[in-house]
Amino acid sequence: MDKLLLKDQLTAQRIYLILAGLFIASLVASNLIFQKFFSWDFFGLYTFEISVGILPYPVTFLITDIISEIYGKKKANQVVTTGIFASLFSLLIVYTADAVPATEWSPISNALFTQVFGATTIAVFASMVAYLLAQYIDIQLFHFWKRLTKGKHLWLRNNFSTFLSQFVDTFSVLFLLCSFNKIEWELFGGLLLSGFLFKVIVAALDTPLLYASVYAFRKRFNLKQGEEIEYN
Repeated sequence: MDKLLLKDQLTAQRIYLILAGLFIASLVASNLIFQKFFSWDFFGLYTFEISVGILPYPVTFLITDIISEIYGKKKANQVVTTGIFASLFSLLIVYTADAVPATEWSPISNALFTQVFGATTIAVFASMVAYLLAQYIDIQLFHFWKRLTKGKHLWLRNNFSTFLSQFVDTFSVLFLLCSFNKIEWELFGGLLLSGFLFKVIVAALDTPLLYASVYAFRKRFNLKQGEEIEYN
């Protein structure tokens, strides 16, 4: 397609920045809140036992799929790389906050702060390794299916790329957390199954959101099926 007009270029860049901001916020939040676990009875069929850190993660995969479909592989990889630096910077902030001694009247004591955020270093490391593998796999597979289907069957590349990448993400982060004794090994299998199944269900459920988002982009920027935004 022809390059966008300047006005449309600016609009496309603003939307990209908003999506990138949501992606980074979801990623950083998941690293900070991961130590709380909850159970969820899925209509009596299965009881999930998962970390609350998993809740923002489906958002990151939905956003990278939107960016991959509309802005292309390069832009999707850029936002993933930016997320890495954001995670490292948030880790530095948490480490500094933990090192600063609390006052006697502080509502949060040193011990409580360390208990809540003390495992963040390991969590961010484990999450980043898993995140790197999963997100780059997701982007690669997304574009593999896009080329194979010639831009058709958005549902296929959305789900097939996400299912495998989410398994890699769940397995990697749990393996590393168990290896660093943050989670007991006997919990590994159950948490892996719960985490993966939860992500698969959410990935399937977010397909209509992806279709709606892609439809809105194509209508706004006059894109054909499988076409990506190009601008300077």
